Amino acid sequence: MENSGKEKSFAEMMDAGFSTPEYFEPGQQVEARVVRITDKNVFLDVGAKSEGYAARAEFVDENGETTVKEGEKIKVYFLSTVHGEMQFTVSIGGGSAAQAHLEEAYAGRIPVSGRVEKEIKGGFQVNLAGKVRAFCPYSQMDRRRVEDPEALVGKEFSFLITQYEESGRNIILSRRELLEEEGRRQMDELRETLKVGSVVRGKITSLREFGAFVDIGGIEGLLPISEIGWGRVEDINSRLEVGQQVEVAVLKLDWDNERFSFSLKETLPDPWQKAVGKFPVGTFHRGRVDRLMPFGAFVNLAEGVDGLLHISGLAGGRRINHPREVVSEGETVEVRIDSVDQEQRRISLTLAAAVKEVEEEAKEVEEVRDFIRKTDSQASGSMGTLGDLLKKKLK
Repeated sequence: MENSGKEKSFAEMMDAGFSTPEYFEPGQQVEARVVRITDKNVFLDVGAKSEGYAARAEFVDENGETTVKEGEKIKVYFLSTVHGEMQFTVSIGGGSAAQAHLEEAYAGRIPVSGRVEKEIKGGFQVNLAGKVRAFCPYSQMDRRRVEDPEALVGKEFSFLITQYEESGRNIILSRRELLEEEGRRQMDELRETLKVGSVVRGKITSLREFGAFVDIGGIEGLLPISEIGWGRVEDINSRLEVGQQVEVAVLKLDWDNERFSFSLKETLPDPWQKAVGKFPVGTFHRGRVDRLMPFGAFVNLAEGVDGLLHISGLAGGRRINHPREVVSEGETVEVRIDSVDQEQRRISLTLAAAVKEVEEEAKEVEEVRDFIRKTDSQASGSMGTLGDLLKKKLK
């Protein structure tokens, strides 16, 4: 009987059963699926004809809980073949068994776990595999300058071995290369999804006089001081701190030059949306004089809301050459709201003292006019001239 095309021949099945397993280079990173978890190992399906495994200890957290589950996909590094079984690792850990793999880790660029023991000249002493001493220069500990070296002592990190000499007696490490590799991977992912206007969460990595740097997981960008809030920020340290989690909007994405900028202000309510209701025309409010200009003074009424106190509204009709003759920066003054233009974000003000001065002068003028009207018909020689009566009233 002829064999149907749907069935494999015995020879084909034999060939399939004895086919050579897929070959991996030491240090090659592969995606694997967790197929079984035992007390000692996590068995992995790496797409080859036989299973691989990694030590279960690599997937246990500080509480002793396993951090992976069957069916989950993970990234691992091929380490070696032991008794026909492929051994993988997330990173070379501690213990005497790990010492034998340090040279393989160097050749295959496999991450190794290390504990920062102390700060020494030029960098840090790091212990690998329990007892093996290694050195990590300051410049290779992080992507940015290490501001507080003491804060790293006693902590464990993953490193790449960049130099392995004298049978392991001279080992140089880099944490920075790992961070940059991970950053490039995250950047590629962000490039597919991130857009100007997107709102993302990030962490403040450093503070400068001109702003703060924010890491959103894959890229780091500048948060200019002008974008921290709707109001003027005098001291950035009073608003932000290193390590603080923030929600920011993306302002600029320059992937070619790796320059990015964010805004915290754009994620906050716009105070001008309530300006009309909060500052009705004709009402009086107190504010701080922020800036003096030849044409007037800008008065801060609320965070992000400034009004212009024009020079003509400063002196109650008296002529002045500069606003500094009446007010000074930082001074708290009372002002009257003359007009509010929400679309143009403009509020016109008059100094309350000048308003009162003008009102008092107008009242006096009106009193004089009333007096003139009442006495005009009675002006006679016995009462004196109208001019005499006016002088008397004014006096």
